[in-house]
Amino acid sequence: MSLKQQIDADIKQAMLAKNQEKLRALRAVKSMILLEETKEGQTGDLKPEDETRILTKAVKQRKDSADIYRQQNRPDLLSVEEAEIAVIEQYLPKQLSEEELNAKLQAIITRVGASAPSDMGKVMGVATKELAGQADGKAISVAVKALLQ
Repeated sequence: MSLKQQIDADIKQAMLAKNQEKLRALRAVKSMILLEETKEGQTGDLKPEDETRILTKAVKQRKDSADIYRQQNRPDLLSVEEAEIAVIEQYLPKQLSEEELNAKLQAIITRVGASAPSDMGKVMGVATKELAGQADGKAISVAVKALLQ
């Protein structure tokens, strides 16, 4: 079952259960999927890596909004964003722990032959492709910077 089909089924369940928070998050994801599918040059259904990219983007947008609401002391809006993040993350692959991320990054650094902070670009290019959907880009960047010190 594709992500789009899963989202459609879950939207129906959320409607029946009258779960407004889940319904709002799922409709937003469905909208993003439909926009991607109708984009110029797109043919047919999305690939799994495209689906993961869309979900990751949706979570990142909501985390950015949540940070702003936290700074502005708006707990009402913050709780909405956090609820949507929780719903969307259910469809993403399991996120790597800090130890797992460091181990995978260390392997990539060794494979690429990086040894100094100036090699960060080489490592980030490989790491972002290999760890897409498993770790946040910001977390990858911070970890790579720390490992190349």
